[in-house]
Amino acid sequence: MKYILAHDLGTSGNKATLYSEEGKQMASATVSYPSNFFNGSWAEQNPEDWWKAVCGSTKQLLSEAKVSPQEIAVVSLSGQMMGCTPVDKTGQALRPSILYCDQRATKEEATLLSQISLREFYGICGHRASSSYPLEKLMWVRDNEPDVFKKTAKTLCAKDYINCRLTGVMATDFSDASGTNAFDLNTFTWSEKLIGLAGLDVSYFPKAVDSTTIIGEITPQAAEATGLAVGTPVAAGGGDGSAAGVGVGCVKPGSAYNCLGSSSWIALTVEKPIVDEQMRTMNWAHCVPGYLHPSGTMQTAGSSFKWMSEQVATSPDFAQIEALVESSPVGSNGVLFLPYMLGERTPWWNPDARGAFIGLNLASTRADMMRAVMEGVAMNLGLIADIFRVHVPIEKLTIIGGGAQSKVFREILASACSCAVQTLNSKAEATSLGAAIIGGVACGIFKDFSISEQLLSVDATVQPNVAHAITYRMRRELMEQAYRGLVDVYKDLATGG
Repeated sequence: MKYILAHDLGTSGNKATLYSEEGKQMASATVSYPSNFFNGSWAEQNPEDWWKAVCGSTKQLLSEAKVSPQEIAVVSLSGQMMGCTPVDKTGQALRPSILYCDQRATKEEATLLSQISLREFYGICGHRASSSYPLEKLMWVRDNEPDVFKKTAKTLCAKDYINCRLTGVMATDFSDASGTNAFDLNTFTWSEKLIGLAGLDVSYFPKAVDSTTIIGEITPQAAEATGLAVGTPVAAGGGDGSAAGVGVGCVKPGSAYNCLGSSSWIALTVEKPIVDEQMRTMNWAHCVPGYLHPSGTMQTAGSSFKWMSEQVATSPDFAQIEALVESSPVGSNGVLFLPYMLGERTPWWNPDARGAFIGLNLASTRADMMRAVMEGVAMNLGLIADIFRVHVPIEKLTIIGGGAQSKVFREILASACSCAVQTLNSKAEATSLGAAIIGGVACGIFKDFSISEQLLSVDATVQPNVAHAITYRMRRELMEQAYRGLVDVYKDLATGG
């Protein structure tokens, strides 16, 4: 028996999972690691924590599953995207990784846009210029940490850093490359123009390949650290967004899904880029060769609910929190929540945006506030869905991630997005399964990506409530009005006003 070893290198920890040749999940092990949030909008993680988590989870998994290292056919990773991890020529991390949600590089973003129109920038890479991306983050390192920058050979995304530790090879796949602000989606090459405008050189970015490329093999040093066999193939893998698309069966045009984790996105599979006139959504390369994976992403979805739960819940019990939310009616008794706790990407692209409760009164309850957070997140996702509907129909969304466990949220989301919301039978997390499928295709265990559709079936479907959908559409208009009314306030707060 041969197995696929998939790693899902997320924001809160790494999950190692074994899959059989038939795509069945056999066992898993998770090791968590911390994040460091500071200075209002800065966020970092220690890459050494990632490596320790990968090594620890791999050893634990092999031991508990009683699987021989020689039975591992391939290693394949999915990983958090848009981080900036400067490494030296040996692959050693030179500083903590600057995470996707970090917003420190606003000056660098402005520098880029002083030299090129936002529309031309968007036309090249499929994304806005933003402090969220590695290109701007690397500019910040150059401008603020010159000693680090002098030693920098490459900037790597999270999974690519681990792949380098496993194989000694610095490479990335097209999905992660397309999330850097430095990649030309028209040619599938690094953009000399955008990188040049940043005052950088193309050499700082690793070779980009298809997700199913075998980039190298486990080295003796990595074998000793992980317990894997020397020479085990390692696939390029994919960024978590595109890998999740594979793991949820969104592998051909006509499918859409929502991932609700710490952040949240709605993504589709298409043959040509979706060009939003207001440039609110993004285009990524799919892990499935030949397709694109446009998405609209919000910064703090599940993390907003987690934060609120920690503030007001009397018990961490999930069922009790759900019951609390259900005790408040649709519309949260007039309380609105703007879920912009760490700036926002789609639809506003404003790093200064912050969370806000509006409509509180002396009769407002914890339940109203908890429900308002869920509704605020769902209504923002409704805004994203309607942006895509200008170009393609969305009749159903498959929801994955931690938030998919909440029946209350699924009901709210269905009405807020005016479409059916379905969950899948798979016990595996979509990003992990997606990484496994990528690895399986890479080493020849699976013929192609259609295997994902064979492995999945619908577990439950929630239909929108027409009356609730009307309520949410009205409240969404108020939400948009409230955001626009606070834009100047956000700006003043960010500048210390």
